[in-house]
Amino acid sequence: MSSSGQVPLCVDMDGTLVLTDLGVESVLALIRRNPLYLLLLPWWLRRGLAAFKREVARRVQLDVTRLPYDRRLLAWLRTQQGRPLLLCTASDAGLANAVAAHLGGFAAVVASDGHSNLAGSRKAAALVARHGALGYDYAGNARADLVVWAQARRAIVVNAPPRVLRAAQAQGRVERVFAREGKPWIELLRALRPHQWAKNLLVFVAPLAAHRVEAAVVAHALLAGAAFCLCASAAYVLNDLLDLDADRRHPRKCLRPFAAGRLSLLAGLAVVPALTLAAFACAALLPARFLPVLLAYATLTLAYSLWLKRLPALDVLALAALYTLRIVAGGAAIPVAVSGWLLAFALCLFLGLALLKREIEFVRVAAGAGLAGRGYRPQHRRLLRGCGIAAGIAAVGVLALYVDSTKSAALYAQPQHLWWLVGLLALWLARLWRLAARGRMHDDPLVFALTDWPSLLAFGLAAAIVLAAL
Repeated sequence: MSSSGQVPLCVDMDGTLVLTDLGVESVLALIRRNPLYLLLLPWWLRRGLAAFKREVARRVQLDVTRLPYDRRLLAWLRTQQGRPLLLCTASDAGLANAVAAHLGGFAAVVASDGHSNLAGSRKAAALVARHGALGYDYAGNARADLVVWAQARRAIVVNAPPRVLRAAQAQGRVERVFAREGKPWIELLRALRPHQWAKNLLVFVAPLAAHRVEAAVVAHALLAGAAFCLCASAAYVLNDLLDLDADRRHPRKCLRPFAAGRLSLLAGLAVVPALTLAAFACAALLPARFLPVLLAYATLTLAYSLWLKRLPALDVLALAALYTLRIVAGGAAIPVAVSGWLLAFALCLFLGLALLKREIEFVRVAAGAGLAGRGYRPQHRRLLRGCGIAAGIAAVGVLALYVDSTKSAALYAQPQHLWWLVGLLALWLARLWRLAARGRMHDDPLVFALTDWPSLLAFGLAAAIVLAAL
């Protein structure tokens, strides 16, 4: 047998060297590019996994410079001077060659070639044919790697689940372990973005505006809020899965669980339908008119993730509609009619906040840069700012007209007190735009407002004004 310094070190790619699955990521990138490719995926799969991977890889070019690499493993590989390093993966050779060229230091690449899917026993056979039994060391992470470790001289276990690690140790060949960092359940909770659930309090707007606060109404509103939380989290996960490249280019979004490789893409793909089904199960317990609203929300969020978020103007209109649908859903869950005044006010207000969100994103990118994955160019910024301020002014105007209408006179004993709301709204919106211009705001104005004490004070004053007008 050759000396330790000459024994080749074969390194797996997906989940080991790279903290993600490039095969799954390629499919997601393909769907993001054109969702109609979903119709071709089953046809390619009929020809086998290797051919499937080759067809996808031919149509997708991932940015390997921004992939989440395991820095601990990379640092250790640099210490393995004097021995051949091989990148050995079940991913398509095109992806593997790109990663190897970017990182450097690999003497060869052994990967799926469009005919043979180099995983499990096939990978073990290929390495034994190349280096002989016990003639190589192997770094891997998955259950399929157990048969590869069984033929290796030494096993390096990287980011493996506990069961795989125990099985590898039982073989008695483990030389080094790079333990999985973080807890998947915590990362999954982060991916669901529970801090965004506060937006779904908007389902209470319609019953409160109609002065309906009895126990049954509150129970229905809570159930509607739960349905929207589940559906919204499914949308957030799907959006993150389809937006991996853009997120990795963003200074803050690059830390999201999927973009950073701390959560399996397959776990995300399983969570999306589970959350969606749970949301519609909640909807089935509410009046029948609630279900179409939730379905419209789910359809619009899917369209936003696949297309609309990359189309200037349509993206902010979609965001405004998604917020407004929460209010409509609150009315459908009671059920109670949602007034035209409330809908007009909500559309104007949320359109302004959606445009404000884009302004915040412009503040955070480099000067002269556009918004990655959003379709906006630097020359759009002034127009966005002007339209956002105009939408906010329109919301203030709609509120003022409502205060002076017969509708408010019918609902409030002293509607003249509501004029204070007009001034309060104008001041609050002006403050948000000022903070955004200074780069002092989170990228979602509504979430920011729920953690900003002047905004919370403004909300408290607004509630007191409404109570005084009753």
